[in-house]
Amino acid sequence: MIDVLVVDDDFRVAQIHAGFVELVSGFRVAGRAHTAADARAGAAEVDLVLLDVYLPDESGLSLLPELTADVIMATAATDPDSVRTAFSHGALHYLIKPFTAQELGRRLQAYARYREHLMTAGEQLTQADVDRAVRALHAAPRTEPRPARGQSSVTGRLVAEALRRAGEPRSAAEVSDEVGISRATAQRYLASLAQAGRVHVTLRYGTTGRPEHQYHWRAH
Repeated sequence: MIDVLVVDDDFRVAQIHAGFVELVSGFRVAGRAHTAADARAGAAEVDLVLLDVYLPDESGLSLLPELTADVIMATAATDPDSVRTAFSHGALHYLIKPFTAQELGRRLQAYARYREHLMTAGEQLTQADVDRAVRALHAAPRTEPRPARGQSSVTGRLVAEALRRAGEPRSAAEVSDEVGISRATAQRYLASLAQAGRVHVTLRYGTTGRPEHQYHWRAH
């Protein structure tokens, strides 16, 4: 499991990004930070940091060289200097806000492949090992993923069809009721569709409690 620290000055944006991370198999949110000081403390305990540039106490770009964890920038900073500085200080990817769950998911999946290549190649890497890891980090993802282990293609089609018919966002609970499966099962299939870019994911905020993921079929 890859532990992720989500860093953003806006607590609601951090919550959204954390929700996106949780959709990706093999990743979990280990914490959220809203200041550079909190990010500095939390980054030592995780594998990957989603880092904003605009933090209240310090720029994320000045914090970046200090972090021992891998970093993907997740920020509204669009000026060339910020992008160049981020990469020169070690960022692996640069995502401009607002981005979708699919866009983040593709980078996380690529990062997982990159990490796996480096960790399984042995203690002494060859040039071919390094090249393979770098290609994995930047390679385009598969657009038609196979069903995950333990998932049925029939159930997957039923979940997808329920979203197509709806024509509007649906929660995992609503999909589970329509298809006749458990909420947890619906959530797994919806997460797979989101990772494949077939479903757009947003968050719906109620008056109380945690925000709820909403899934909308993407027409291609």
